[in-house]
Amino acid sequence: MPRLTFVHPGSLDTRTGGSIYDRKVVEALRENGWWVDVLEWPATFPFPSEEQRLEVAASLSDLPDNALVMIDGLALGTLPGLARKEMGRLRLVAMVHHPLALETGLSPMMAATFASEERDALQCARAVIVTSATTAAILEGAFAVPAELITVAEPGVDRPQGHRDARAPGPVRIFAMGQIAPRKAHHILVEALSQIADLDFECAIAGNLERDPDTADDLTRQIRDRGLSDRVRLVGEVSEKQAARFYAQADIFALASVYEGYGMVFAEALANGLPIVATTGGAIPEVVPSDAGLLVEPNDPEAFAGALRSLVSDESMREKFARQSRKTGESLSSWTTTASKIETALSGL
Repeated sequence: MPRLTFVHPGSLDTRTGGSIYDRKVVEALRENGWWVDVLEWPATFPFPSEEQRLEVAASLSDLPDNALVMIDGLALGTLPGLARKEMGRLRLVAMVHHPLALETGLSPMMAATFASEERDALQCARAVIVTSATTAAILEGAFAVPAELITVAEPGVDRPQGHRDARAPGPVRIFAMGQIAPRKAHHILVEALSQIADLDFECAIAGNLERDPDTADDLTRQIRDRGLSDRVRLVGEVSEKQAARFYAQADIFALASVYEGYGMVFAEALANGLPIVATTGGAIPEVVPSDAGLLVEPNDPEAFAGALRSLVSDESMREKFARQSRKTGESLSSWTTTASKIETALSGL
């Protein structure tokens, strides 16, 4: 039985796209006959304390020689020294959802530090797993990772159970889901909604409200100040079952992310046959075809409002986009396929 140690910062049960991807991959590898040990490092990455750096270094030193170890890039990208130390003894594999330096809100100095550290750390990996061709191209170009070491393993998608709810009378229902964090740019969505307040809509925004309380507080204040408190709800973190219900009841999925390494929520929206309003940030255009969604440049609330207005005000347009969205969703691969691509890369080591 092949054996893998999978290193993840924080709990695999965390409801973020990266954690969900990692958990689904671990589950699928186990179903394919792999023995997978999960090693959970502190959730403070990519900003660990020195004490935590020593703790994770000790956890790697405890692993036997030649162990196959896949480390989520949220942690590996900040540990070039440790990666260099262990690269000869362990078979290190990097799992990169998106480069750390592309996170929104970093100072220029911090972004440069992350880019330098992650570039060095990736040179120590025998294989690099990414979730999109966009990320693969960035790593090959800006991070000098040889193309032959990179495997693109797009996220799978869980098919919705049953049929979508019949359209209920009333406001057009907009659903957004993503971390309440600067990169997801929910403030752009709210600003755009304030610009189409003459239309009949309601919006639910799902995402943990405690992980980044300052951003959550700012968003709550913005919703109130724009006079949208009775139309825009922050529903907090939702379970898979609750998310499925929101998808089933929605008429439009909208997320104004500045950047996505893939964007699993867009794949979920496609699988649920929803027309999409999003941006061109990162790999989103890879996931959302032009006949299933309207994509605008990031950080442009006026353009986002225009796209929303088009779909909210035109039911026939929503239905047209929904049909193509559903067709695209049916072509998306499963988590079994994702795991098989990763398994092939690992088996070659």
